[in-house]
Amino acid sequence: MTKYVYFFGEGKAEGNKEMRKLLGGKGADLAEMTNIGIPVPPGFTISTEVCTYYWEKGRYPKSLEEERERAILKLERAMGKGFSNSENPLLVSVRSGAAISMPGMMDTVLNLGLNDKTISGLVKQTGNERMAYDAYRRFIQMFSDVVLEIDSEKFEEVLSEKKKKRGLKYDNELSVDDLKDIVRKFKEIVRKEKEDGFPEDTKIQLEMSIDAVFKSWGNKRAIEYRRLNKIPDCLGTAVNVQAMVFGNMGSSSGTGVAFTRNPSTGENKLYGEYLIDAQGEDVVAGIRTPSPIAKLKEEMPKSYAEFDKLTQILEKHYRDVQDVEFTIENGKLYILQTRRGKRTAQAAVKIAVDMVKEELITKEEALGRIEPDQIDKLLHPQIDPKAKVKAIAQGLAASPGVGSGEVVFCADDAVIASKEGRKCLLIRRETSPDDIHGMAVAEGILTARGGMTSHAAVVARGMGKPCVAGCEAIEVSEKKKELAVAGKKIKEGDVVTIDGGSGKVYFGKVAVVEPKITDEFALILKWADGKRRLGVRANADDPESAKRAREFGAEGIGLCRTEHMFFGKDRLPIMKEMIMANDLPERKKALDKLLPMQREDFVEMFRVMDGLPVTIRFLDPPLHEFLPSHEELSLELVTLKLQDKNPKRQKELNNIMDKVASLREVNPMLGHRGCRLGIVYPEISEMQSQAVFEAACILKKEGLNPIPEVMIPLVSDMKEFINQKKIVDDTALSVFKKEGVRVAYKVGTMIEVPRAALTAGKIAEYAEFFSFGTNDLTQTTFGFSRDDAEGKFLHKYVEDKILKDNPFEVLDQEGVGELIKIAVQQGRKQRQDLKVGICGEHGGEPSSVIFCDGVELNYVSCSPYRVPIARLAAAQARLQNG
Repeated sequence: MTKYVYFFGEGKAEGNKEMRKLLGGKGADLAEMTNIGIPVPPGFTISTEVCTYYWEKGRYPKSLEEERERAILKLERAMGKGFSNSENPLLVSVRSGAAISMPGMMDTVLNLGLNDKTISGLVKQTGNERMAYDAYRRFIQMFSDVVLEIDSEKFEEVLSEKKKKRGLKYDNELSVDDLKDIVRKFKEIVRKEKEDGFPEDTKIQLEMSIDAVFKSWGNKRAIEYRRLNKIPDCLGTAVNVQAMVFGNMGSSSGTGVAFTRNPSTGENKLYGEYLIDAQGEDVVAGIRTPSPIAKLKEEMPKSYAEFDKLTQILEKHYRDVQDVEFTIENGKLYILQTRRGKRTAQAAVKIAVDMVKEELITKEEALGRIEPDQIDKLLHPQIDPKAKVKAIAQGLAASPGVGSGEVVFCADDAVIASKEGRKCLLIRRETSPDDIHGMAVAEGILTARGGMTSHAAVVARGMGKPCVAGCEAIEVSEKKKELAVAGKKIKEGDVVTIDGGSGKVYFGKVAVVEPKITDEFALILKWADGKRRLGVRANADDPESAKRAREFGAEGIGLCRTEHMFFGKDRLPIMKEMIMANDLPERKKALDKLLPMQREDFVEMFRVMDGLPVTIRFLDPPLHEFLPSHEELSLELVTLKLQDKNPKRQKELNNIMDKVASLREVNPMLGHRGCRLGIVYPEISEMQSQAVFEAACILKKEGLNPIPEVMIPLVSDMKEFINQKKIVDDTALSVFKKEGVRVAYKVGTMIEVPRAALTAGKIAEYAEFFSFGTNDLTQTTFGFSRDDAEGKFLHKYVEDKILKDNPFEVLDQEGVGELIKIAVQQGRKQRQDLKVGICGEHGGEPSSVIFCDGVELNYVSCSPYRVPIARLAAAQARLQNG
């Protein structure tokens, strides 16, 4: 018979840290801590298999109730208390716990087991009537919100009204009589909302709470969090039922959250915060601003010393930074949870390097600890120190980085702004798990309440978003959609900037500077370079981008798109002249004007990339893209006719419109573009070839080492390639003869249509390299137009699990990947030294890089800012693929 319930307590547990998939992260770690002697309140874990069973069949396994009852009896013996016992009651917490941590996304119920009979037992048991009624009002509110689904605001209004009437600021200032009255009013709310009222039977309370936690696996915020973090829906959550310990028993009690190292900077110092006379949700919810953990050393020196020792034990045992929740009950310390601490990119790099130096982990483990996408966050701009700006408010530096945007006051408005292409800053009194979708699209988060371990801070750090929390100087009115600060009102749509590294808030947009690579970051990348097999190049179309790519460690340019060079103000008119030409002499005349400009482009590219290869893709887009749209031209023509002005311009517009009409295509992506342009207009390929080789010869004469690689786009047949290669080779020969120097070069092709992949063996007879243009290859393999697909239906495909990921973001390994494999195998069979790379956006996406390493590509190419990401991902790919 399958076992579903696992007990932990009294120094031993039925699970351990290796059972995360079955017990969830929280349950596995509670069991592990119990086994190594950490003071953990006893309890039991209902496995993730029950969650999966429930969601598949709509009911629980038959044996679950009996197992749960046995576990409760065991827990009663361990605690010396009785569930439903009115003299000596056992209270429990009911919490979720998935295999992959999802902080705050699922539901929790605390103080379960209280009713109108057991409350007197709790008073007798603790000798603290105020604490007992504080726990009771908390339980009613939390149970009603999570289990009965009654709006929590109804209870908050009662609480706020009571404090206002009594002139109090904080919950812990309420008297026993205040709390008794609040409990009475809370129950009245439940009676009005639910026919059966508040359940007095503690076993029913437990059953309903367990049910609610399992159901919360399917709530909106949990689904959204899994989507954002690519967590499989099939994992399910466990449920942990654990004996309650109380941090709200007066000045000798408290609760808090701490990290074994600073999760923002990586500093090797205990970092966290706590509240005296409070329960855990008070710290996370930001209802009161907590004190820094260092202050606990002054208030409770014995508890602090024990906590410091235990956190060191946990970090050494897990060999990673731990995020630890604790409660002190009348001077006795309990650890309620430990988990791998979420950290910023800056902290992740420093911690990994420091732990290698401390011989806690290996270099290989350090490389595996840093998520490649985290590196992206290190490459974002910071506030320019020269900028003359004055902060309007100061909060807590909860998550580093700079975020600027129009202020919005609710998550839904943030999503709307994002869809409209507007950058926004999400401002809340405090965030809750329901804000996850807005936080995901905002440039940053600013909250008036909460501390360094509040929901806003933890989630922002996990997302790599800038966050300033606990900014008490601002007064936020979410209803009016405005905030007041320093006598100034800021309304929705006004622009604000936050600096999550300093906690400062600025009005308006502030100037920023480009980031620099730290010593630790450079060391990580050096270790990565020592492990990776894949080369890393960059996609760059101008010298500035190429320079930045080289600074970030690019080993060449994998894609230089020449069409981008023709869109400049001084070039576009000449490009239009070339397109409008009526015959070859006219076209050549225009191309002769473009030649020196194109040559100068390549001179600068080769100079920046001296000694490294530069892959130059010849003109790819259809010619109509360089002309105004038919609609624009029509509007201008009609306007001039109505005003009876400028007949010369009217004639010119008519000519351009005729040309636009002649170039118009039903499906431009599959039309007259790529090598097809060079075949119909060979003079274009001749001009580009001449520019490439003349530029290379100029630098060769200067003593530099240019390495040009000419890439023919959109080839689908060997004969297309032969046609274009002949032009390149003939032009190269002519230039070398004229200049009196020779330059080594390669001619290859971009594989971006399925036929090219399937006939790669034939193409490789003549091509010296392949580069997979995975953006177009994805379009042609799926039959998707990217703009239409992403704008109209692709999100639905991902949402409904028709596709696991957007194939334009994550390489489709089953389809597109199979074509890549075929092309590589056939190509190398024909030409053993064939160099093969990838230059689509997938070149910087970590899981796609692992695939590229596995099929033995020579290099990946990505945008300059993603070069460090690709270097790390390539090292991780090699470690994974062996």
